[in-house]
Amino acid sequence: MTTHDDQIRALLATYEQSLNTSDAALAASCYTPDGIFMPTTLPAAKGADMQGAYQQIFDAIHLGVTFTIDELEITSTHTAYALTRSNGTQTVLATGDQTAESNREIFLFRRTDTGWRIARYMFNKPA
Repeated sequence: MTTHDDQIRALLATYEQSLNTSDAALAASCYTPDGIFMPTTLPAAKGADMQGAYQQIFDAIHLGVTFTIDELEITSTHTAYALTRSNGTQTVLATGDQTAESNREIFLFRRTDTGWRIARYMFNKPA
């Protein structure tokens, strides 16, 4: 039997895989039905708009990133949060230009009937 911690770590690994394979459907499946994605320079996406928001990103860039979990707290049987860092590369598909990519992230999780899912996700660039 896996622990809540293990399940959330597995969810984050799946989310990382979705980013690195440009799989918008997989990224959206990591969220609760009312989940909210709050990227730094784009509008927030919610619920049914999630897959389209990720597809828009993946149509513009390809990511090769790895997440490091700095803090993971299970706050109840149905809620948790994680503070993470991601590092790797970003390739602009239109030009082929590749740059270093790094962010710091906060994930809020909710446990649903189908397991742990991302309820809220926000990231920004480290100072």
